Amino acid sequence: SSTLVTAGVYLLIRFNMILNENLCLFLLLISTLTMFMAGLGANFEFDLKKIIALSTLSQLGLMMSILSMGNYKLAFFHLLTHALFKALLFMCAGAIIHNLKDTQDIRFMGNLMVHMPLTCICMNISNLALCGMPFLAGFYSKDLILEVVSMDFVNIFIFLLFFISTGLTVCYSFRLCYYSITGDFNFYSLHSLNDEGWIMLKSMLLMLMFVIFSGSMLMWLIFPTPVMICLPLELKMLALFVSLIGAWLGYEMAKFSLSWVSNSLKFYSYSYFFGIMWFMPNISTFSMNYVPLVLSFNFYKSFDQGWNEYFGGQGMYKSLKNNSLLIQFLQNNNMKIYLILIILWVIILFLILLV
Repeated sequence: SSTLVTAGVYLLIRFNMILNENLCLFLLLISTLTMFMAGLGANFEFDLKKIIALSTLSQLGLMMSILSMGNYKLAFFHLLTHALFKALLFMCAGAIIHNLKDTQDIRFMGNLMVHMPLTCICMNISNLALCGMPFLAGFYSKDLILEVVSMDFVNIFIFLLFFISTGLTVCYSFRLCYYSITGDFNFYSLHSLNDEGWIMLKSMLLMLMFVIFSGSMLMWLIFPTPVMICLPLELKMLALFVSLIGAWLGYEMAKFSLSWVSNSLKFYSYSYFFGIMWFMPNISTFSMNYVPLVLSFNFYKSFDQGWNEYFGGQGMYKSLKNNSLLIQFLQNNNMKIYLILIILWVIILFLILLV
């Protein structure tokens, strides 16, 4: 999340001077929609790694959108802070998955705070940093981005998408928090959950320091003079208000005991639609792959497993096998073979004599 995925964003930050106005508008629309789509999709996912991956996609949308508004420094600032708390989040998720015998489904987790306190503390703090909890790393970049958007000359659609996406981020973070850290314990009664992996813990606790302190430090390094923000109280508090609503919604909607009927099946079509990221596989993967795959399947059936086999290796094998079976049958010292051969021999002799 800190290097591979953000390489494109970093390149665009480096080449920010060549982005013209129309391209920026197009980028702004695409990136805000990406942010919204990823945030919404993460609320319907039950795979821990997929939730964190969608969360990264959402943050990439945020970076791209502020970059397309012309604030490349802010985009870079958020890229750095996001790299820090997302790296910690991935490490915590990895430790949890490993301890749960490679279970990624968050419905099997729950109440891990009792069994893995340090890992859960790290995960909670990085989650809060992702949400933009005041005075953690994510707050300094995210809040500044939202305030700059509020001050900028954007239409209501982009403005709403920005703030709804922020609310959704907090929503899936607190949903994840309910399913894994608090709630009912849903794993086997015989388990090996522990918090003793000191190799992971040392790295995680070091990252934790960065997650807590790096936001203010980077702000001080990147912006030597404070950014001038002039907003009315309502807009100033809007980001916090949206976050609080998102947190409450995420926690409330996730609260249910693991019953025989899965709750996501009650609105299956919605879950499916948001789970496949608005028909993205159909548009990008299946539509392109279908024709070549069908063609290669037909070739395979008709050549590799068809005439080629019949006239090639398999046909030769079959004729050799049949011939060797016949010879082996003749070489069996059976009485009936001798009798048949004698009869045949007598018939041939009789025919010769007749001629």
